[in-house]
Amino acid sequence: MKLEGMLEMPTTWRCGRFLFDFTKRQYPIVMGILNATPDSFSDGGKFRTPQDAIAQAERMIANGVDLIDIGGESTRPGAEPVALQEELDRVLPVIEVLKHCGVALSIDTYKAETMRQALNAGVDCVNDVWALRQEGALDAVLENSQCGIVLMHMQRNPQTMQFDPEYQDVIADVSLFLQERAQVLMTVGIEANRIAIDPGFGFGKSLEHNLNILKNFAAFSKLGYPVLAGLSRKSMIGKITGKDTNERVASSVAAAIMAADRGARIVRVHDVPETVDALKLWGAIQT
Repeated sequence: MKLEGMLEMPTTWRCGRFLFDFTKRQYPIVMGILNATPDSFSDGGKFRTPQDAIAQAERMIANGVDLIDIGGESTRPGAEPVALQEELDRVLPVIEVLKHCGVALSIDTYKAETMRQALNAGVDCVNDVWALRQEGALDAVLENSQCGIVLMHMQRNPQTMQFDPEYQDVIADVSLFLQERAQVLMTVGIEANRIAIDPGFGFGKSLEHNLNILKNFAAFSKLGYPVLAGLSRKSMIGKITGKDTNERVASSVAAAIMAADRGARIVRVHDVPETVDALKLWGAIQT
């Protein structure tokens, strides 16, 4: 597969009210995961009430998070879809309280109406595992002229994605998909500097695929968009370390550093203080 139009590494990423300037940062944007759900793979149920979710967000802010990714529906392998109203009931109260918290907010959803209402409520970014392929999703982000957009690669869907995933060449296949999706957005008038891409660790990939993506992560930066690495506590780490989800902090931080070393501009993590400290040390020698 041939990739056309390799671009220069981006210097900025427009994310709603925020403009992240990579020329002035020593380390990647830290996106903290805030799951307002009962069934997420790592912290399901811990922050399912608005009060608990808000308290967790405040802890992340105190520890240096740049962007908080709020989700009301789990997309772990085998997860069942959540009704629209239930998702809205989970995320909108959290957004309402946090919209003036001083850091950027993201909505982790594939539903167009959730995107629309979350953007209207004050979030700065849409993070979509379906890369805006669901009905109405593209129209929802077109209604907002500045929101950041994260396009993720996923093979099949959350219910079937881990049933024997196959690729001719995982790096080329994923890169081509992400390039094509970004081009769709730009064709309808969305500026390139609003787009970030995510190769989708664990979303329709075997352990071998995931390790190949991490090893060759720098290849995705050649597409010309900020690249997000979402490795935190995922099953690939458990398969290598033999540790349960809550015992994967050290290895998740190590994975974030590996991704940063290979060009990641955004790291999506559960463990904000540990990751920020490690990235500060890593950043101190990036001269």
